[in-house]
Amino acid sequence: MRILAVDPGMKRIGLALCDELEISVRPLVVLTARGVKRDAQAIAELARAHQVGRIVVGLPLNMDGTVGPSARRARKLAHRLRALTGLPVSLWDERLTSVEAEMLLRERGERPTPERVDQVAACVILQDFLTALRSDRAAIGGRGDHGATSLEGPS
Repeated sequence: MRILAVDPGMKRIGLALCDELEISVRPLVVLTARGVKRDAQAIAELARAHQVGRIVVGLPLNMDGTVGPSARRARKLAHRLRALTGLPVSLWDERLTSVEAEMLLRERGERPTPERVDQVAACVILQDFLTALRSDRAAIGGRGDHGATSLEGPS
């Protein structure tokens, strides 16, 4: 199934997409953040256009694991996306994904512009999610969500 990853930020939102087989991950687009309602609407439209079956929203926890303003905003966005799309939405701990994205870009000889970092960070979130998903599937022979917090029930 196609999965859409969201790297939510206060200024920009990076999006990445995987293929139907959940093997390859590619950056999709960077949106300008315009508030949770408008952001969720724009992301929901992209999810429909790309026939996505699940959405993974990066959860920017503080380094000590506590929830700050950015993580609260990400949770609101995730709940709104679930309500708008009816799709399964998972929250994924995204600590240090931007740092990893910057390192990956530098290793490739690219200048890490903010937009490019957001795109690659969304790819890192999705790749990490897929790796954990494969690990869970192998361990239990099913469709696990290792490390993800899924939103259940009405939002």
